[in-house]
Amino acid sequence: MMLYPAMKDLLKHIPSRYELVNVVACRARHIAHEAELSGIPLEEKPVSIAIQEVADGKLEASSAHEADQEAGAEEESVPAQEPEDSQE
Repeated sequence: MMLYPAMKDLLKHIPSRYELVNVVACRARHIAHEAELSGIPLEEKPVSIAIQEVADGKLEASSAHEADQEAGAEEESVPAQEPEDSQE
């Protein structure tokens, strides 16, 4: 099974496999959240986009954690909507 980009290329940007998985997962959640809010359909899966960003050197461990913290702060500031009562 060949993976592109290769793991060794990804590890040049983020040296720990554990941290790489966390960074990609955080960024993928952020990408999916942004796409859902904007209503734009994604041509690729969010994880594929996040992996490509790491391979291109656009994403580092610190930037992904900051983006995840910002997304968490945005979710806390948005009030939860009450479900409508269907027993009327």
